[in-house]
Amino acid sequence: MKHFANFSKVVAAGALAVAMSSAAMAADGLNFPNLTYRTGPFAGTGTPIMNGQRDYMLMLNERDGGIGGVPVDYIECETGYNTNKGVECYEKTKGDALVTQPWSTGITLQVMPRTNVDRIPILAPGYGFSPMSDGNTFAWAFNPPVSYWDGAYMILDYIAKGDMSSLKGKKIVLLHLDHPFGKEPIPLLQKLSEMHGFELVPVPVGLKEMQNQSAQWLQIRRERPDNVVMWGWGAMNAGAITEAVKTRYPIENFIGIWWSGSDADLQNVGAKAKGYKSISFNVPGNYPVMDDIRKHVVSKGKSHVKSDADLDTVFYQRGIILSLYLAEAAKTAQEHFGVKNINPEQLRWGLENLNITEARLEELGMKGMTPPLQMGCDNHTGHAGAWMLEWNGEEFVRVSDMLKPDRELIKPLELEKAAEYAKNNAPWPGRGDLACN
Repeated sequence: MKHFANFSKVVAAGALAVAMSSAAMAADGLNFPNLTYRTGPFAGTGTPIMNGQRDYMLMLNERDGGIGGVPVDYIECETGYNTNKGVECYEKTKGDALVTQPWSTGITLQVMPRTNVDRIPILAPGYGFSPMSDGNTFAWAFNPPVSYWDGAYMILDYIAKGDMSSLKGKKIVLLHLDHPFGKEPIPLLQKLSEMHGFELVPVPVGLKEMQNQSAQWLQIRRERPDNVVMWGWGAMNAGAITEAVKTRYPIENFIGIWWSGSDADLQNVGAKAKGYKSISFNVPGNYPVMDDIRKHVVSKGKSHVKSDADLDTVFYQRGIILSLYLAEAAKTAQEHFGVKNINPEQLRWGLENLNITEARLEELGMKGMTPPLQMGCDNHTGHAGAWMLEWNGEEFVRVSDMLKPDRELIKPLELEKAAEYAKNNAPWPGRGDLACN
């Protein structure tokens, strides 16, 4: 990959151009706020994703004039991954917003009751509250392409080589951020532990302990687990991988959720972390869509990326996939309702009826980059599946066929917890006046 000359000057010029164009589009564009975190302890992993999201939308503006000929007004509001700031950002941006993208399980849970009243869809791809998949309870919330419970199941299925009974008698540590995000997989993992006879040992990492996990890894050494599964984010990931190498834990038995698989988390450790794995709903590569982003965004100085190599990373390309869902939902709504300037309720319909086929991915230049996805009235996730990636010392590569969650096992738990949530937050509107069509 060639690097662009005078990259910093180009980026600076682009930032000004984007700010100006954003202001111009605000009146009649598709308003897609994103509650970002480019600052704080999670910035290292949040920033490349936000860059990918932003660049895909800018590419659509530059190449196609937006979505259906309507420019995208891509607005960022910085939260630093702080729940209170996230709620403030939601209130600040909701005025003419078509969607809210909370970018934190904690923020998602806080704004969810408000979005029902404001009638603004939540798009939380690959994060949020797993029971959000039940569209009959959470009519305004969406978390494609897979939920955290899907991810937990697929990781264990990979460890078990497709035979969950082989986990009997094993010990599995869940090293997790002590935050709503980190606690998400616990209900399903506890159920699987009871069903298949393995011992689950949760090991929490506090927000202030992310970069110094010596106590947690001392406990892991004492436990001598067969596997460590990491539910980490931001600085926690690099800290955990460094400690795993330092304590000589068998790195091939260390697997992370998709937010624990950033290239940046591994680069400082390099070859010493060879064999570390992370499940992922996108596979990095040189896809045709990347050529369009380089041509229409990066080469014009409108991207925030620091070098061309940043475009090849797992998280930057995941950001592209996340914006794909929103763009395709908007396009679906425009075509169904016969209008270009859709409203939030129409976008909600577009999300609920999103169907990204293999043929459509090929048209978009993304074949093999992410699984096909179809959602529905009672399926606001899609449960598309994921692959296992492995760090080869320099980059992540795919090492598995498509993994799929067991819906017969997971769906009853989703419905149970969705009903529990609705009861605890009564009166909860459910679908209310929203037809399923």
